[in-house]
Amino acid sequence: MTILYPVKTGLYVNLTNRCPCACTFCIRKNDDKVYDEPDSLWLEHEPSFEEVKAVFAKEDMTRYTEVVFCGFGEPTEALETLLQTARFVKETYALPTRLNTNGLGSLINKKDIVPLFKGLFDAVSISLNSSSEEIYLERIRPIFKEKAYPAMLEFARECKKYVPDVTMTTVHTTITEQDEEKCARICKELGVNYRIREFVPPAK
Repeated sequence: MTILYPVKTGLYVNLTNRCPCACTFCIRKNDDKVYDEPDSLWLEHEPSFEEVKAVFAKEDMTRYTEVVFCGFGEPTEALETLLQTARFVKETYALPTRLNTNGLGSLINKKDIVPLFKGLFDAVSISLNSSSEEIYLERIRPIFKEKAYPAMLEFARECKKYVPDVTMTTVHTTITEQDEEKCARICKELGVNYRIREFVPPAK
C-alpha cells in the first residue's frame, strides 16, 4: 500500500483514508490516484508509526525539499501517528514539514489539538473552500454540520499562534471569482495567507 508518494520536490505522507467531509469536488469519488502516482492511495489499513518509519528508511530523502502530510484522508484523523511522524521527520531529516488539513481536527479529536503543532510543523494549509457557511455546508458536507465552518476558522486563528506559515485555500473553478475575493478578505482579517489551488485531476 502507498504510504509515501512524491509530488515534484515534496514527499507526501498518506496516513489515513478517514475524513469527516464528503466534498462535491473530491477526487476520491472518481479515482484512487493523484498526479502521476501509479499506485492506489486507498490504504489496506492505517499504518502504525513503526510502519511509517520503515517506509521512510527506504527513501532517498536528499531528493526532497519538504515533507507534506496529505493523502486520501484527513491527517488529523490519525493524530498520534501524525505527531509522531512529524517529530521523527524534524529530528531525523531536518526537512520543512507541512500539514494539509480541512481544519476540523479539533472537532475530530474533541480537544484543541493546535498547541501540539508547535515545533512540529513549519506550515499548515487549511481548506477554506468558501466564504460563507451556507456554501461550505453545501459543497463540503461535513458530518459536524453547522459546527464545522466556525470551527475551521477558529482552527486557522489558533494555528497562527503555533505555526510560522499558515495558509488557507480554495480550489479553482469550485467557487466564483467574487467568492474568491471574499475568501481573500477573510484570510486578511485572520492574518493568514490565501491561495487558490488548481483542481487536482485524476491520475492518467
